[in-house]
Amino acid sequence: MTSASTDEFDVIVIGGGPVGENAASYAIAGSDRTAVIVEHELVGGECSYWACMPSKALLRPGQVLDAARNMPGVLELVGDKPLDVPAVLARRDSFTHSLDDSSQVDWAESEGISVVRGHGRISGEKTVDVDGRTLTARHAVVLATGTTASIPGTPGLREALPWTSRDATNMHEVPTRVAVIGGGVVASESATWLLSLGAEVTMLVRGGSLLSNAEPFASELVADALRARGAKIVFHADVTNVSRPDVNDTGIGRIHGGPAELTVGGETITVDEIVVAAGRKPTSGDVGLSAVGLEDGATVEVDDHLQVPGIPWLYAVGDVNGRAQLTHMGKYQGRVAGDVIAARADGTPLDGKRFSATADHGQIPQVVFTALEVASVGQTEKNARDAGIDVEILGVDIAVAGSSLQQDNFSGHAQLVVDRAKDIVVGATFVGPGVAELVHAATVAVVGMVTLDDLWHAVPSYPTVSEVWLRLLESRRT
Repeated sequence: MTSASTDEFDVIVIGGGPVGENAASYAIAGSDRTAVIVEHELVGGECSYWACMPSKALLRPGQVLDAARNMPGVLELVGDKPLDVPAVLARRDSFTHSLDDSSQVDWAESEGISVVRGHGRISGEKTVDVDGRTLTARHAVVLATGTTASIPGTPGLREALPWTSRDATNMHEVPTRVAVIGGGVVASESATWLLSLGAEVTMLVRGGSLLSNAEPFASELVADALRARGAKIVFHADVTNVSRPDVNDTGIGRIHGGPAELTVGGETITVDEIVVAAGRKPTSGDVGLSAVGLEDGATVEVDDHLQVPGIPWLYAVGDVNGRAQLTHMGKYQGRVAGDVIAARADGTPLDGKRFSATADHGQIPQVVFTALEVASVGQTEKNARDAGIDVEILGVDIAVAGSSLQQDNFSGHAQLVVDRAKDIVVGATFVGPGVAELVHAATVAVVGMVTLDDLWHAVPSYPTVSEVWLRLLESRRT
């Protein structure tokens, strides 16, 4: 455990995840300024131990096995052999360091960032209380407290001790039968790795599609792929009651007792564990917002400098500000906020795009690592039309030399949303195996407002899946 020897710093960051780490690092880079991170759990935060890293570590073996089963010469070696579950979980643990944050603390110290363990609460102007100790900031306080999982008020659900995303990513044993409540990113990814590890999965989705914020074709392809792998998906599912008489708190990632019964549309579903992935809420209920005139528990609104309006010393970055609940976007905001704090401390004008979080406005990239990956950036067709854009849609199946070489039975689709008046791409979605690596090119095109005429001269290498860009452009001529 690290304890700073002083109570005064230039910058205080409440929340030690990657977002807060970025804000602290950028705020003091190349200077003699000081920064402290206040963290009551693990330095490295949700992403490192309970979200991005462990979830992707659980997903990757299933992706590799799926690719092998679609590759003659490898298929014969793999056959119908299942994954080695203990080995998969052990590799997951290697990425989370078995929930040991000492390496993250070492990194912070190497950057000149102090770490104070405890629960941080704003107690006044530029002051933060940490379990009775008062820290003071010369320049800025940054909130980077993220979000926590929401559990619906369904009768009996809380009493059944369902798994949240933290349990699902840190599971020690694989339930035989699982109900996943939700249809968003966390629900769809959880269903994917649970299926690959041998569980029977039933997804209970309140709405009429998975990934409701994605393009409809992406939602349908992901649902088809999950069904093909054995998932049962119930749309318009209304869970009215949960019963689990033999329940006990066995710890994170462990099965909490005997079977649970869920009443859904008058029918009963019996499972060994329940995963609740029904949204998240800002972790802002006990961070002292009311001490500075803000609402406890609410999303902390900020401007493009990530500053809280009317409170020039207070910043909020990452999920807690509600702008884009994605780790990479939070880290981006942390970089912007850190640069703004540093510039203001130095008396430097906030000139140039570097000091404004413009990518939050219609230029956000995202990858959903489901059985078929969904890689997207910018606006969907619906969002673009709702914004009054004269939309042109270019869509093709991903069927190029590179995709056929990548694996047999490659199945995917790509779509560009084009602003016809400006001749630029304002959105793109790719669905298929391994398409995550396509999204950055699309992000550059969207952020750079590259015209389609110019994209004709961005020649994709052969034979790669990126050749789908040429097929998309050619579809405009036919």
